[in-house]
Amino acid sequence: MSQYIVSARKYRPDSFGTLIGQDNIAQTLKNSILRGQLAHAYLFCGPRGVGKTTTARIFAKMINCSNPSEGMEPCGTCESCLSFAEGRSYCIHELDAASNNGVDDIKALMDQVRVPPQVGKYSVYIIDEVHMLSQAAFNAFLKTLEEPPAHAIFILATTEKHKILPTILSRCQTYDFNRITVDNIVKNLRMVASNEAITIDDESLHVIAHKADGAMRDALTIFDQTVAFCGTDVKYQDVLRNLNVLDYEYSFSLVDAFLKGDYPTALNTFDEILMKGFNALHFVAALSSHLRDLVVSKSGGLEALLELPDSLKKRYKEQADRCPMQFLYEGLGITTACESGYRASVNPRLHIEFALMRLAFLMNKPAAVQQQPSDVHTQQTTVQVRQPVAPPTKQEPAQAVAGELPKPVTETPTPVAQQASAAPAAEQPRERRSRANRATAGMSIKSVLSDEQPKEHSVPKEAPAPSEEEIRAKWPELALRYKHLDRLCSMLNTTTLSISDTADGYKTIVFRVVNEAQKTWVESKMLHDLEGNLRAILKSMKIYLRVEVTPDDTPQEKKIYMPSEQAGVLMKENAEVNGLIKDLGLDIK
Repeated sequence: MSQYIVSARKYRPDSFGTLIGQDNIAQTLKNSILRGQLAHAYLFCGPRGVGKTTTARIFAKMINCSNPSEGMEPCGTCESCLSFAEGRSYCIHELDAASNNGVDDIKALMDQVRVPPQVGKYSVYIIDEVHMLSQAAFNAFLKTLEEPPAHAIFILATTEKHKILPTILSRCQTYDFNRITVDNIVKNLRMVASNEAITIDDESLHVIAHKADGAMRDALTIFDQTVAFCGTDVKYQDVLRNLNVLDYEYSFSLVDAFLKGDYPTALNTFDEILMKGFNALHFVAALSSHLRDLVVSKSGGLEALLELPDSLKKRYKEQADRCPMQFLYEGLGITTACESGYRASVNPRLHIEFALMRLAFLMNKPAAVQQQPSDVHTQQTTVQVRQPVAPPTKQEPAQAVAGELPKPVTETPTPVAQQASAAPAAEQPRERRSRANRATAGMSIKSVLSDEQPKEHSVPKEAPAPSEEEIRAKWPELALRYKHLDRLCSMLNTTTLSISDTADGYKTIVFRVVNEAQKTWVESKMLHDLEGNLRAILKSMKIYLRVEVTPDDTPQEKKIYMPSEQAGVLMKENAEVNGLIKDLGLDIK
């Protein structure tokens, strides 16, 4: 039985031409060799598995090659190349700083640097994971790195550039290695599969490439693991099961359910995913990624942003054409907010299920919200029904019964849609529009799920604005409706009112509270309800209600704390004390 070599070692690049995804760095190094402009120290930094140490070995081999090709590639046949391939080169030295990170290790390296090369022109020292060197080792290495012998070249490799001393960085030419793209990884894996006589489809290769997260070494390791599980005939479903990756089909079926408003299917799909052992947060991340790919597919000219096989690109395009852009935009907002709040949630599963229900309701908004015309501002107010109102008679519309005692709230607030003036959008007051928006946002989940349409309030739509005298006369009735809330009722009975006219014929009513805390509570909890009840009492929609803090004009007395200040006040108010202190020569400071 022949010795097995993993793909990451067997297919490790041995020339600049076989490097994957680092073409700019390879070209820069070849030009520096061709022009004889070699630096004494290089720093290769970047993520794991992208070719830093491999590039350092190729560069070191190329420097000492006796017969380089016209494309500045090592020949592989000279003594220097053969000795390096066989692991017996005396010109290229590798040091693992993760296990040799002390001062003694660096001193031994400095003694070795003084010895000139036996074969070739340069002695190349590759120090891998250089960020693991201790502070003392860095300081011992600094002088040698600054003024090395003419035959010495240092190549430092690290994944954590920020841990290296600035004095070391300033003495090196720095090359930043990028993550390898999915297309490059798929292309290389396809070549390896062809050489190994392994049958695998593009969807499976893309799954492996995405799992590798830009690292070619990780991709080859995952590829070996997949082949060990599936054999020479690799199937897509086997890859998903082996790597514990969510199938694209789940995301496609979930979006189809969202478009139909079928939230039970979405919840059952999520339960099936959890039963298979998948991480719930990874599920939400996969759904966010799917919605993002749909946005890219729907927008022309962004096809390059999709790192997917052609077969999947067609499916994304077909589903994206059926999704409104507003749905995708709001859906991304819901999923990203779900991701950010997942770890802080007390009940993570309910947190995700609620997000799925919100996604399912995006395409099935209530008729009261969907049918609002764009050129007429329809104001929707939420009024808590505190007492049943008698049905309207034939002669006049139903009106709120003035003076009736309110009852505790036992029902869900009922949306009340009212039509404001038909002025153009640009002329509508900002406060008026913002209140209409708040009323629309106040729809409850019960009203969304219910098939019943919201009922219209009995206030006439075109009723004129009430007079100031009528407002002041009816104000106590508003306080009476909140007598079960003692503090609010007392606040409404003792407040002062300021009434003014607006340009569009409305009345602005300002009532005052004693401090900012009360103002904040009223604005956030009760102002909307107060305004709705006041409109019902006055039988007019043309009023605004605002709250302000009563200014405090009381002068603040200076408080006396220090003993010297207290003695000064006592001397000022009592002449005998003042005289006694002067006679005795006391110091009050």
